[in-house]
Order: sequence, then C-alpha cells, then structure tokens
Amino acid sequence: MSFNTFGHMFRVTTWGESHGPALGATVDGCPAGVPLTAPMIQQWLDKRRPGQNKMTTQRQEPDAVEILSGVFEDTTTGTPIQLMIRNTDQRSKDYGDIAETFRPGHADITYWQKYGIRDYRGGGRSSARETAARVAASGVAREALRMLAPQVQIKGYMVQMGAKTIDRSRFDWSAIDRNDFWCPDETAAADWADYLDWLRKDDHNSVGAVIEVVARGVPAGLGAPIYGKLDTDLAAAMMSINAVKGVEIGEGMNAATLTGRDNADEIFMGQGGPEYASNHAGGILGGISTGQDVVVRFAVKPTSSILSPRRSIRKDGSETEVITKGRHDPCVGIRAVPVGEAMMACVILDHLLLDRGQTGGQRGQIG
Repeated sequence: MSFNTFGHMFRVTTWGESHGPALGATVDGCPAGVPLTAPMIQQWLDKRRPGQNKMTTQRQEPDAVEILSGVFEDTTTGTPIQLMIRNTDQRSKDYGDIAETFRPGHADITYWQKYGIRDYRGGGRSSARETAARVAASGVAREALRMLAPQVQIKGYMVQMGAKTIDRSRFDWSAIDRNDFWCPDETAAADWADYLDWLRKDDHNSVGAVIEVVARGVPAGLGAPIYGKLDTDLAAAMMSINAVKGVEIGEGMNAATLTGRDNADEIFMGQGGPEYASNHAGGILGGISTGQDVVVRFAVKPTSSILSPRRSIRKDGSETEVITKGRHDPCVGIRAVPVGEAMMACVILDHLLLDRGQTGGQRGQIG
C-alpha cells in the first residue's frame, strides 16, 4: 500500500494501525533550529485524545508521543523526525464477529476488493485513529510556524451537527474551548449536547458534522499557479481525513448562488497595504493567498459503526445483518476539529517553505 505521504517540502508519512502496537509519523523537511519537545506536541494530541467526555468514543488512550529522532538538545536538527504513539487500550475481540463481514459505510469492502486482505480490527489504516499521527506531525509544523511566521494563528470549530447549525450572530471565539463540540455558539452547543445524548443512548445512531478551520495572519503570496495552488493542497489535505466527504474554500458551494457583483471582494488601499471589503474568496485568489484569513470547511459523514442493524454481505457473498460493537464516536466530527487544524498547519508551513525556495520571500510592491 503506497501513498501514505503528503506534502512537498514539509513531508509527513504516517504509519501504523488502529489495533497495532503503535502508530506514528515520520516528518521530513522540518528546518533545523526549531525548538521542539514532546510536551509541545502533546498539547495538540491531548485536544484530539479519545475518551475525554461522553460525546466521544470511550476508548482510553493516553496518546503519549515519543520523539525518536531528528531532535538534539530540544532543537530540530533538520533530519527526519520520527514520532511514535503507542496503542494501549485495544479491544480487538469487539471485531471478531465482522472478520468475514463487510460493514456498511466502512472501507472494509473496498480494501478487500483492492488488496485481498484487510485488518478488520477497528479498520486498520482506515480507522480515524490514524489521524493521531497527523496531529502529532502538526505539532512539529506549529513550532516551525511559530519560528518562521509567528503571526499565523490556526483555529477550528464545528459549525453544524446534522441539520442543526450555529447562529453566526452569536459567534464567540472565546466559547470554542468552553464546550465539548468546539462550537463558537454556546446556545447551539447546549442544544447539540441534548440531541447527541438522545441519538447515542436512545436511537443507537450517529450524525455528521461540518467543521470550519481558519488560519489568520497568513502572508500574501503563498501558493502557485496552476497545479501548486494553496487551495488545491488544502482541499486534498482535508479530503484525506477519514470520513470527510466534502470540502469548501471561502463561500464554497454557496458561490454558485451569488452574482459577480456580490462575490467579488472589493479592494481598498489601507495604511499597511491592500485591504478587502469582504472575504468570499476565503483568503485565496488564483491559488495564492491574499493576506486575508484562509477559511476552509469540510463535511464529515456520520459514524458508520452503530448498534442499529444494517444489511450487508459476507466474503462468500451470503447476505447478513451487521450490528457494529465497540466504542465509537456518535459524532466523529467532534474529534475532527483538531485534525482539521493539524492539516491546515502542515499545508501552510509546506507552502511557506515552498515560497521561500521559489521567491526568497520577495513580493511585488503596491503603493
């Protein structure tokens, strides 16, 4: 199985399975001289860690990261950084009943059709547990960004659960870290808590979500036409996250409902350079960052592992019904928030390094 690596200059290869002894990431291309310790990475893994509240899977994993290479005296050396996270709370017996059965909505059937073998214990590489490795790698990216572009700030939050959306008139940045949903609307978060509790305990069901990730302070000029667009790589990065089925930049699909007059972000000359009256473009024009907030949204499908019976087939072609046992997220979108932040950090750093190599940071002057 190939294609386990993403990035151009800042390259991340993830490895390991949901129920294997460990998983992790090999990070290549991080500049030398970046201060880096395990606790710097751990803070982001703690944000994603399972079992922190009743709204997420109750699998209890400390997700303690170990740095095996690429760091000397708490500073990156410029060589590959090997990160490892040991699995400690696997319950592989929960999956014995589906060893010969394909779970509806999962990658079981396509992995089998492609490779003729699959790790049925929690889905192996197709499990959302793989994203822990991405979050660990993003801890490296964030520290490099802190050194090279300290003005960059990245924040993710949930804007929709099922059909329930936030009220943007109540948007509160400070509320995001005060509820279990990373939601900027505390009224919506309270409603979602009641809804998800009912869905989990009484309906034995799950629900999807929409996550928005914003990168502030991104300098103008990142990205390149035609096939090196910043939004191309952001879309690919977000779509690669397990269970993601759609990605938008800026207005996204809603841009089709606007007129050209409404959609064009008017430009003015400010004291510090160009300023924009709006941000329908999501901070990217022609694949190149404008200096505005970079705004990405992605849709996460409902968790397919539910206790409600679903019709399926076995390897021998016979029909059956599947009830998926185990400890699963009733809304996997909750823990997708730090994963979306992670992918944003990795892509922004990658394009910052690409730009330094291509232009040396030179810019066309305005005014």
